[in-house]
Amino acid sequence: MDRKLIIGSRGSKLALWQTEWVKAELERLHPGLEIEIKVFTTKGDRVLDVSLPKLGEQGKGLFTAELEDALFSGATHLAVHSLKDLPTELPAGLQIGAICEREDVRDALVARGGARAFNELPPGALIGTSSLRRHAQVCAARPDLVIEPVRGNVDTRLRKLDEGNFDAIILAAAGLRRLGYADRITEYLSEELMLSAVGQGALAIETRSDDHFVNEIVQRINHEPTERACQAERAFLKGLGGGCLVPIAALGKIEGDEMTLNGLVAAADGSQIIRGRERGSVVEAELVGQRLAGALLEQGAGRLLSRA
Repeated sequence: MDRKLIIGSRGSKLALWQTEWVKAELERLHPGLEIEIKVFTTKGDRVLDVSLPKLGEQGKGLFTAELEDALFSGATHLAVHSLKDLPTELPAGLQIGAICEREDVRDALVARGGARAFNELPPGALIGTSSLRRHAQVCAARPDLVIEPVRGNVDTRLRKLDEGNFDAIILAAAGLRRLGYADRITEYLSEELMLSAVGQGALAIETRSDDHFVNEIVQRINHEPTERACQAERAFLKGLGGGCLVPIAALGKIEGDEMTLNGLVAAADGSQIIRGRERGSVVEAELVGQRLAGALLEQGAGRLLSRA
C-alpha cells in the first residue's frame, strides 16, 4: 500500500496504549501499510478541576471534539476512542468505521488497607469516582459510604488513592488490565451491583464517511458480536436522550442469534433505580435498544434523568 495513514489519539497512557494496539493490528493485517500516530489534547484532558457531571451541556464531546476537528481538516484519517466516550450522535460526515473486540466490561474496585471487597468497606469509607452512573449505584447498594469526585488519568487516580486521599476508587477493569494494573484490582464488581457504562471495554475507530479506502481497511478489525451488543446499548442511550455523563447503564449479551440487553436509569443519589431487560434478534440490535428505552421511559425514567 502506498498511502500513509495518520491516527489521532489523546495523549494519556491508556489512550496511547489503545491507539498503539489498533496501529499494530492494522499493520499486521495490511503488510506494508505505513501508519503514524498524532497526539491531541482534548478539553477533557485540560479541564481537571471540575467534576464531569457539573460540566453539563459543555461536557458533550469532551474527549472527542479535537480529534474530530482533525478528521474534518484532513490532519488525520482515523481516530481511536474508548467507545463509552463517544456521543451517540456523531457530526455529519463522520462515522464509526469499526468497533474492536471488547475487553472485560466490568467495573473494578481498587481498595487500600484491609478491605478487599466492596461489602468489606467500613461505614463512612471514602470512595473516589466522577461517574454519576457509579455514584448512583454505590449509593443504592451502600448509602453508608461517602463519595467524592476524582479526575485524571488512571495513574493519577491510583496515586491519589495511594496517597490516602481515598479508601477506594472505582475504575473500568478494561483500562486497568490494558495498562498492566490487573494486580491492583481488589474486586471485579458484578453486573448486579454495578452495571457498566454503554460501550465500556470497547474501542471505536472514527472515520470520515466518504473515505472508502480507510473504511475498508479498518473494517477488518471490526468485531461483529461486540459491534451488535454496543449498537443495542447505544440505541438504548440515544432513546433515553442521555449521554455518558448521566446515570444510565446498559450491557448487551449475545448468545447465538439472540441478544439480551439489560439497562437501568438511576436517580443521581441512588434513591431510585429503574431497571429493565429486553431480548431480540442480533440483527435487530438497535431495535432492541429502542424498545428497552421506551419501556423504561414508560416507568418514569424521564423524570429521573431530568432531575439528574
